[in-house]
Amino acid sequence: MMFMIFSFFLIVSASEDQQKVKVKPGADVPLQCRAARHASIILLEWNRSDLRSDGYVFFFRENRSYKSNQLSSFRGRVELRDPETKDGDASVILRNVTADDAGTYECRLLISNSGDNETTHVEIKHFIDLTVTDSGESVEMTQLETRMEETKMEILE
Repeated sequence: MMFMIFSFFLIVSASEDQQKVKVKPGADVPLQCRAARHASIILLEWNRSDLRSDGYVFFFRENRSYKSNQLSSFRGRVELRDPETKDGDASVILRNVTADDAGTYECRLLISNSGDNETTHVEIKHFIDLTVTDSGESVEMTQLETRMEETKMEILE
């Protein structure tokens, strides 16, 4: 008796609301991006909308980052908050922020969920509007906002 396994690939697209973040020059800022807790991250791209080119702010595939694809202005300043991307955390830390870093950042995730003879690929996009200013307070995601984001992802699972 021969058993055949069929995989069904489905690509689903999801989008998040745009988050606004203010930071002072010289600070380190987390750029939040998250997939479902048990999802397998196939691809992670961080881009900035006004810097479309052959490079990325950050590029991650096959469980490793590719610095050769990184835009020179971000080399050595962007890293994964959790290098193992545990619990779907695809957030990065942008270090030593300058006025030139202001803009809209896009996190694009391609994740895989496998089940009974079925594999689902989901594309998730998060947008962050980063403002760099000397005036006002440096605003980072608070613990409450982080918990709200985690709860939202758990509901989606």
